Amino acid sequence: MTTAIKKADPHAYRLVLRFTLLNIVAGALLVAGEANGLVSRAIEADSTSFVFVIVVVFLVGLALALQRVVWTSRELNQARQAEPGQGSRAATHIERTAGKDADSRQTLAQALRLELSQNITIIRHLGSSLVFLGLIGTVLGFIIALSGVDPDLAGETENIGPMVSALIAGMSTALVTTLVGGLLNIWLMANYQLLTTGTVRLINTIVELGENRAGS
Repeated sequence: MTTAIKKADPHAYRLVLRFTLLNIVAGALLVAGEANGLVSRAIEADSTSFVFVIVVVFLVGLALALQRVVWTSRELNQARQAEPGQGSRAATHIERTAGKDADSRQTLAQALRLELSQNITIIRHLGSSLVFLGLIGTVLGFIIALSGVDPDLAGETENIGPMVSALIAGMSTALVTTLVGGLLNIWLMANYQLLTTGTVRLINTIVELGENRAGS
């Protein structure tokens, strides 16, 4: 059945292809940054290794986005068929709306919109958390920078070097974590927007199919 979809519908799995293209471009930019030593330099500048926490949260969000994109694409393919497969969201919606009046169908359509929209909300939350984690890293960096400064010892020449080193380490952590959190937020939110578009298309396709079946 999947083969038939691919041959008949040029839009089959288009959402997956867009997701793949988006992340290939983003990955290529990351590789280019590493080739110029920017990525390694940023990791080394973070003395707390807090940047790895930000990266892990991003990877979790990206993995969830991939799972949702594949699922949404499959459901779209089912909804575009004349007879959606048993167990698909389109088939379930048709069964629920069969024999229902217009008000009941509208209520079921609203429930479907809410359910499918909530299905991708976690990705948006993870994307937002990347910015907050970057801000936490900024605070940690300032704490490190200020904790190395002792006004009572600032007048002694031999203590200036360690204080300057602490300031540099703290500021590096603050800047790097903020930058990484912001960039990964943009990357993940781009995937979220792509997934949102696919989800809206899925909802509209299923609701339209249900209305057509109910009116026939």
